[in-house]
Amino acid sequence: MKNTRKQKGFSLIELLIVVAIILIIAAIAIPNLLRARISANEASAASSIRTINTGEVSFISTYPTQGYSTPNAAGLKALGPGAVTGCPAGGPLVTAACLIDWNLSNASTVALQKSGYYFNIGNVSGGPPYSDYTAGAAPALFNTTGVNSFCSNEDGVIHKNDQAAQAAPMVAHATCTSAAWQQLQ
Repeated sequence: MKNTRKQKGFSLIELLIVVAIILIIAAIAIPNLLRARISANEASAASSIRTINTGEVSFISTYPTQGYSTPNAAGLKALGPGAVTGCPAGGPLVTAACLIDWNLSNASTVALQKSGYYFNIGNVSGGPPYSDYTAGAAPALFNTTGVNSFCSNEDGVIHKNDQAAQAAPMVAHATCTSAAWQQLQ
C-alpha cells in the first residue's frame, strides 16, 4: 500500500498569477492616486491664495499707514503669527499680524512648501503705504506636486496658468491679470 500525501499550500504558478494581478491593479491605481494628489494640492494652493487675499484685506484695514503687507517673503511672514508658538504676547504687530497660519506664512521656499506649493507676495507701488499686492503660488515639483501656478491681487480674483508652473510664484501684477492667466471659475 502506497501512502500518498496531499500537499497543502499554493503552487508557484498560482502565486505568480496572484502577483501579476496585484501588479496590474497597482499599475492602474497609482497614476490615478497621483492625479488625485495633484488635484488636492492645487485645491489647497488656490485656497491658500484666497486666505492670503483675506489676510491682506484685514492687514490694510488694521494698518492703513502701511497699506498691504510688504513684498516678498517678509510680507508673507508679516501676515502670519511671527512664531510657531503663536501670536506675540502683546498682540498682533505690523510684522506679525496673526492673520494667516504659521505654515502658510513660512511657505516661501520649496523647502518650506505647504501641500506641495510655495508662495510669495509682490507689489507695484514703491513703498509704504503699499497700495496693491500680487500673491502667487507655484508647485514645488512640477508634475509631481502640481501642474498649475496660481496668482491673485487686490481685486480678489484667483488666476491659474499651467505654462508658468515650472517657474517661481507669479507676483507681477500685470502678468497675473493678463489673458494668459485664466480666472478660476
